[in-house]
Amino acid sequence: MKKIFILIPVYNDWESLTKLLDEINKSIRDIKDYEFKCIVVNDSSTASLPKISKPLGIQSLKIINMKKNQGHARCNAFGLKYIHNNEIYDYVILMDGDGEDRPEEIKSLVEKINNEPKISVVAKRAKRSESFLFKFLYKIHKIITLIFTGKKINFGYFSCLTKNDNKILVNEASLWNNYSGSVKKHLKNYNEIESVRGFRYFGPSQMSLLNLVIHSFSIISVFKYSVFLRSSFIVILFSYLGPFIGIYSIIFQILLVIFNLLIFVISLRENERAFLNSDKNVLNEVNITH
Repeated sequence: MKKIFILIPVYNDWESLTKLLDEINKSIRDIKDYEFKCIVVNDSSTASLPKISKPLGIQSLKIINMKKNQGHARCNAFGLKYIHNNEIYDYVILMDGDGEDRPEEIKSLVEKINNEPKISVVAKRAKRSESFLFKFLYKIHKIITLIFTGKKINFGYFSCLTKNDNKILVNEASLWNNYSGSVKKHLKNYNEIESVRGFRYFGPSQMSLLNLVIHSFSIISVFKYSVFLRSSFIVILFSYLGPFIGIYSIIFQILLVIFNLLIFVISLRENERAFLNSDKNVLNEVNITH
């Protein structure tokens, strides 16, 4: 029987996690030939850990408590590395703990790996549930990413990695910075399913406009050398256009320089040493047996 680990980062949102585990249990009930286990990475929550029960359909449930808060991306990076180094597994499914990654779509991920077992699967957002402004800015983010990296990235964390692909990713420092950018850069091939972004079970969305900007820049920073090269060509282009557009040419060139400086600063998040030593941030591990 093949083993799938579901990796879930959590910060304070224990009520959503409890509901998510129940929904996962319902969704995997009819999936045959797979054994599902869950690992929850508690990102140093300030809210006390409540009593959590392990659903019957989930073979094991482990909560790893971290000493210091390091953010969503690094919880996932640590979790992938932890699973690869410490567990026997065939696949890892990454999903948010708030309900925005819909548990019922786990079936679609599994169906896809049944058809092509050696190829990872990402959940491409076919429909989003946020406000009009957020959707508009998200489209701008995708356009900017395409212009400066040459890559079309239309997926987030919700995905299913093969063991071989996970091994590739956990040996790349860029994973410590951004997941989707690392997948696009380092995995030669992956399949897609269409996914509808769900609504949070409890409370407002944690993805603010500021967080969207930071998220966008962190994806782009994975391809910083491509960004610098493409920006150089654009700067040269604006230099030639100077006689026609006047001061706007200088303004655009200054903005490009500022943009590249920001990308460089964010790329410093790719801290290989911090990633290698991320297990030292573990406070303890709790196995939920019932």
